Amino acid sequence: MEMKAAFAEATAGRNDDEIYKMAKTMLSLPDTSMKAFIDAEHGAERIRDGYAEYFKSFDVLLTHILPIPTHKHGVTEFVIDGQKVDATFLQGATVPLNVTALPGISMRFGTSKEGMPINVQLAGSWLAESTILHVASLLEDVSRVRDLHPAL
Repeated sequence: MEMKAAFAEATAGRNDDEIYKMAKTMLSLPDTSMKAFIDAEHGAERIRDGYAEYFKSFDVLLTHILPIPTHKHGVTEFVIDGQKVDATFLQGATVPLNVTALPGISMRFGTSKEGMPINVQLAGSWLAESTILHVASLLEDVSRVRDLHPAL
């Protein structure tokens, strides 16, 4: 509901093939009712409450970015356990952090057997950017891929 108008403005005059799938999907959905919006905001608040409780005991949350190794650009679906899965549905680990506005950082921490990067994300409590940057630097120090750099 909040973003639809901005997406419509940003994509105005663009050809359909120039618009990312997620934006097309959002623009094709009916407008959200105020009740559904308020229910979603309440749900987001409960998620924020859960993270606030978690960060009373822990400084950082370390999670995966994707439940599979990184894939080549342009892949739109995968077969997982015999079922086709749209690539956009694999990004669920990042959504709760986006919804709650927690500070976070993504970093490469490994390499798949196919040679693709494996990333992790670190999240910290609100206003704790220095903590996650410090932990990211510690992880980078022990990472086997710390000296890998993109080819020029």
